[in-house]
Amino acid sequence: MSSELASLIKANTRIDGTFPTPIPGLHLSRYSSRTQPGHGVQCPTLAIVAQGSKRVMLGNEAFTYAPGHCLVVSLDLPVSGRVTSASKAKPFLGMHLDLDVKQIPSLRTSGKIQRAKKPDRGLFLSRMTPELLDPVLRLLRLLGKPEDSAVLAPLLQREILYRLWRGEQGEQLERMAQSDGKASGVVKAVIWLKENFDKPFSIKLIAEETNMSPSGLHHHFKTLTNMTPLQYQKHLRLQEARRLMLAHAMDASAVAYHVGYVSRSQFSREYSRLFGAPPLRDVEQIGQQPQPAEL
Repeated sequence: MSSELASLIKANTRIDGTFPTPIPGLHLSRYSSRTQPGHGVQCPTLAIVAQGSKRVMLGNEAFTYAPGHCLVVSLDLPVSGRVTSASKAKPFLGMHLDLDVKQIPSLRTSGKIQRAKKPDRGLFLSRMTPELLDPVLRLLRLLGKPEDSAVLAPLLQREILYRLWRGEQGEQLERMAQSDGKASGVVKAVIWLKENFDKPFSIKLIAEETNMSPSGLHHHFKTLTNMTPLQYQKHLRLQEARRLMLAHAMDASAVAYHVGYVSRSQFSREYSRLFGAPPLRDVEQIGQQPQPAEL
């Protein structure tokens, strides 16, 4: 991993936290200690660690990445992430860049690309190649150069997407961008669930919306997301409930009904299972340690 990447991130992050940059879609992170898990729904993203290490959970599956590898998310996924290696002398330094997978069809070239066969998840680890690192470095060098970045940043973001598509995991990104096929049906189901997470769950209705059979949707959804559609909906409900309690000081009873629960006790049980503490105690504890963005 290039030491220049760590230097560029360090120069643009003076304090601990995850920060947006003037370049749309680009966020930089710096943490001088390990963190508690941060939860959220992660959009398609490339995440890179320049120093330290990070662990991301997708359902019950763990992905740990450090310099030399990158993490790619190819569709919206509820995840949690925490910094696992960091110190004041050697802080965690990382970045993540939103990916517009809809651009992939315009990147296609003639000829078959040889790619490694990997588990068919919507989130995967990949090697950080020199071909990918080069446009990433050029993108970060644009920070502080607004006139140049306005023209060049979109081109470099497209080049980064191209390098990912050409890489060992590019087939996964390709499937996400297709307008037909099983992966496309899962993407449509994800969109429906995000827009209707507070509505009563019906696998039959979602299957009709995506032109898939209920059994086929259940199988392919779990393959890509490592959770069932119902589990995905629960994650969306609980993360929105947590956000509302933190941002708007809503009480647990009100927020439970707001996100679609009819039973306060069921809400409390499922909230505790996901976040490790009942709603009130979790909200009280949440400010005690740094909470990073998901990736």
